[in-house]
Amino acid sequence: MKSFVYVIKDPLGIHARPAGMLAKAAKPYADTPITVTKGDKTVKASQLMKLMSLGVKTGDEVTVAAEGPAEDEAIAAMEAFFKENL
Repeated sequence: MKSFVYVIKDPLGIHARPAGMLAKAAKPYADTPITVTKGDKTVKASQLMKLMSLGVKTGDEVTVAAEGPAEDEAIAAMEAFFKENL
């Protein structure tokens, strides 16, 4: 399993637009589940509504993890996505 911790910088947190973009970015890695954790709640990155249910705001810390055959590629893609969009 590979993971990284990220502090959200987007002024609106993970709202509808970036959550949709994140879910879309995670879909190619169906064989390598990607999760986003805030506090004690963990959801799959490919599930838009569950991502939004985390209620991630600016300054919140999230942990993104990937486990599976393409975990190195998946976590690199997610890290780039978060740095560029959130």
